[in-house]
Amino acid sequence: MRDTRESRLLLVLLIAIAFALITVDLRGGERSPLDGARSGAASVLGPVENGVASAVDPVGNAISAVRDSGERHNRISSLERENAALKQQLGSTDRNRSRARELDKLLKTAGAGGYGVKGAQVVAIGAAQGFSWTVTLDAGREDGIKRDMTVLNGEGLVGRVTTVGPSTSTVLLANDPDFTVGTRMEGSNELGFATGRGGGALNVQLLNGKAKVKKGDRMVTFGSSDDKPFVPGVPVGEVTKVNRHKGDLTRTVSVRPYVGFTKLDVVGIVVQPPRSNPRDEVLQPKKPAKPKPTPTVTVTATPGGDPAAPRS
Repeated sequence: MRDTRESRLLLVLLIAIAFALITVDLRGGERSPLDGARSGAASVLGPVENGVASAVDPVGNAISAVRDSGERHNRISSLERENAALKQQLGSTDRNRSRARELDKLLKTAGAGGYGVKGAQVVAIGAAQGFSWTVTLDAGREDGIKRDMTVLNGEGLVGRVTTVGPSTSTVLLANDPDFTVGTRMEGSNELGFATGRGGGALNVQLLNGKAKVKKGDRMVTFGSSDDKPFVPGVPVGEVTKVNRHKGDLTRTVSVRPYVGFTKLDVVGIVVQPPRSNPRDEVLQPKKPAKPKPTPTVTVTATPGGDPAAPRS
């Protein structure tokens, strides 16, 4: 179309008509006379829009998927962190439960013996001051701890305090070769001296060379003068082997200590000795022996004969 006067007038007329239709549509609202025409246009253009939408939606879905993927990744990372925290908390809870059980046994042992104890925790283990088997506790002079105090746990004798600092103390363990404690056998009251062997066993030298002792016999601490360094009645261990040498004035036996020296955690330092000697009361009651099966005899009768008659 050439740019003529008629074309310019037509353009102005079309613009005027468009503004007039817009004004009528706006004023008519929902009852607009153009609503029918708009519906018809929607019917014609709707399938085209749906086709375009179906073509575009996968792209939009892919973008949403990428965005959601990032959110899911963040959520997974968050869940992994929460899971790790729960595992750590569970491990801590198990450890606390184990310590609670140890503390409970310690209190029962202290109650049975009448010992006043100060609870402490092992914070270090290793050589100290020339000793090969020692542990460091988180209790010291500020907690009322003094040198030559007995140390025990829920199982029995752990050792004795050798040095004391303001907030820590060093304990010489009962299995150290330089460790010696007086012992008394359960029942027979035979006296002896236990010394460490540097591992999981003790040697006990009984003063009576003819003392009747057997595997499984138990012993406790005899006690020291003024209860230092040892209070009486603390379980030491049980006999595993008896030396059969004859003619000696003394008898030596091997003893398995009740305490596991390589897994110490919660212990008690005896700050108040018992009012009276508990003797064997701290030892756990022995488990009853399993009854031996009674042998049975089966008699088979011979057909047609006397079952009581001897066979030829």
